[in-house]
Amino acid sequence: MNIQNQTITRFKNNPILISKDVPYPVVTVHNAGVVKHNDRYLMLFRSHLRNGRSIIGRADSDDGFSFSVHPKPFLIPSTGTVFAEYEAFGVEDLRICPVEGAYLLTYSAYSRHGVRIALARTSDFEKVERVALITQADLRNVVIFPEKFGGRYVRLDRPHSEISQWSIWISYSPDLVHWGDSRVIMKPVAYHWDEMKIGPGAPPFKTDKGWLHIYHGVFKTMSGTVYRLGAALHDLDDPSEIIGVSDGWILQPEDPWEVNGYVPNVVFTCGAVPEDDGTVKIYWGGADTVMCVGTAVIDELVALCLSDSRPPL
Repeated sequence: MNIQNQTITRFKNNPILISKDVPYPVVTVHNAGVVKHNDRYLMLFRSHLRNGRSIIGRADSDDGFSFSVHPKPFLIPSTGTVFAEYEAFGVEDLRICPVEGAYLLTYSAYSRHGVRIALARTSDFEKVERVALITQADLRNVVIFPEKFGGRYVRLDRPHSEISQWSIWISYSPDLVHWGDSRVIMKPVAYHWDEMKIGPGAPPFKTDKGWLHIYHGVFKTMSGTVYRLGAALHDLDDPSEIIGVSDGWILQPEDPWEVNGYVPNVVFTCGAVPEDDGTVKIYWGGADTVMCVGTAVIDELVALCLSDSRPPL
């Protein structure tokens, strides 16, 4: 059932990846970072194991719709390193951020200490170098902008905090390891589709009007929460300045595999790939169980942020 104008056109053969497509034992495939590398689409997806903890797998595609999964996981919790203690309960919700000719990978590291963000780097998706644990607990959902601003790296993040209503913050770093100058730049709106919490989704990408960021928002209902997607536009020169935020959601759970699953009523994005034809492929996990994709016109998403906008704060 579609109860609003179609902003994102769902791929007719969704879901594009399910647990049965994975050649090793997993029970879910969801919340994947996706990027175009050497004219191929690379997907790094999260999967639950039967013990309930998560690992990251890899799948490749020529067209961005039909993916083939590699025979072994891409990233599993570290052992014997400084990361091991903080990844012991699993690695989750990886984002792929193209920066300076390589790819920065930000992912949630879970342990008995809570959740914090780990940063890794790859240039070929074959070898992965863990760089640093870049937040304290509890903090998750970090995306890094593809360019430096004033000589510094810039990220969007979302601390776990009821005081600040699970809002989106911005932080800066000279070296990717040490981060600071943090401040909140976008908050949920009372009795709005994202009133419970918001968080970074896919890494922002550049348009002629600003940096377009597909984020997630959560609404609490009598029968549980609903995760939807929205769009925000950041200033090209100062990403802490939000030009506009789409007042309405751009995607909500509607298909059976989004409404029912491991976590019902969820569409959650970690990846979006802008194309040369002016469209963007947006990837999302459905009900924390399967992977889906849809397409949207970039100019239409930008227009929503500019013409049908709500205040960021």
